[in-house]
Amino acid sequence: MQIVVIDGQGGSLGKTLVQAIKQRFPGTYVLGIGTNSMAASAMLHSGADGIATGENPVVVAARTADLIVGPLGIITADALHGEITPTMALAIAQSRAHKILLPISKCNVSIVGRQDLSLGEMVSLAVEEIALFIA
Repeated sequence: MQIVVIDGQGGSLGKTLVQAIKQRFPGTYVLGIGTNSMAASAMLHSGADGIATGENPVVVAARTADLIVGPLGIITADALHGEITPTMALAIAQSRAHKILLPISKCNVSIVGRQDLSLGEMVSLAVEEIALFIA
């Protein structure tokens, strides 16, 4: 089982996701991919088994991942203040991996019916979704 966590900007979401995933599923391989080096570094320091930075690692990981986790913007070109390239968004969206996306609104997309949850609450729900997927 390979879980790929993708995040950008400061990497706080990716860092929190990696910590929660490694705590709940300690034997699971987690690859953290940052759209920039700061996000990748944050995921490394939170326990990711491996990290990478940039567009090509996203494209390559999308081919082999079992599960991709990150903010909703990772499937939206030019999201995260332009850090998600069209190539990245397409690779993630077309990946056969199951995707668990958190509705962080930095991508000019609104989700009707979305609950107003804290980051911690969204991460907890994401970890529960991962548990369902793994089972």
